[in-house]
Amino acid sequence: MDKVRAKKHLGQHFLNDENIARKIGDTLTLEGYNRVLEIGPGMGVLTKYLLEKPIETYVIEIDTESVDYLNAHYPKLHGKIISKDFLKYNLKEVFGEEPYAIIGNFPYNISSQIVFKTLELRDQIPEFSGMFQKEVAERICEKKGSKAYGILSVLTQAFYDTEYLFTVSEQVFTPPPKVKSGVMRMRRKPDYKLPCDEKLFFNVVKTAFNQRRKTLRNSLKSFNLSDNLREDSIFDLRPEQISVEEFIVLTQKIAADGV
Repeated sequence: MDKVRAKKHLGQHFLNDENIARKIGDTLTLEGYNRVLEIGPGMGVLTKYLLEKPIETYVIEIDTESVDYLNAHYPKLHGKIISKDFLKYNLKEVFGEEPYAIIGNFPYNISSQIVFKTLELRDQIPEFSGMFQKEVAERICEKKGSKAYGILSVLTQAFYDTEYLFTVSEQVFTPPPKVKSGVMRMRRKPDYKLPCDEKLFFNVVKTAFNQRRKTLRNSLKSFNLSDNLREDSIFDLRPEQISVEEFIVLTQKIAADGV
């Protein structure tokens, strides 16, 4: 097999620039883990640089044609190719409770879902880096006060330090996507346990941004808050005006209000 054909329904755009592939591989700090999982390796343009590093490289790939290609061209991967859907597969079957990093040139049609699953697995994932559609990478790293700041920004930054690293042109892919790409990195905070009910925190953030044009007094009505709490000045604000730390404080106030 010489090449894998890109499949539109899988959102495949194969990176063909070796320098960029190497740069993405080098975004890993290799701190706090000795295993890395690459999502959607395709024909292994990034994989080959991961295999040079002093870590164990695993790949997860839903496309059976790509799996056959990887098996044929990368003998070092034998036994470490997971032919599954990342979004549905239980990774404890491979990694148990051990930590591992995640990296990849992520399919744009599921990139946000990949981040949300990473947040669910945050106890085991100290580092995450890779390539997204540029606006998604920017959104993950965005701070309060911008239209791009939203659910993805707040939830990732609650647990990880996020950093937008560099932009990638459309022309280095086969076939070229219609948008620019961006590479970003998330490194888990040393103390990433929130000082509030984490499930409630997720609920507050998602509910607030689902009606982002409204003030919190209106968007959080479903929480049946007391009149006393609703008079707090934070409820005059819209969600994009509130920092991650302020969302944590808001969650604490809502939890105390229900006691």
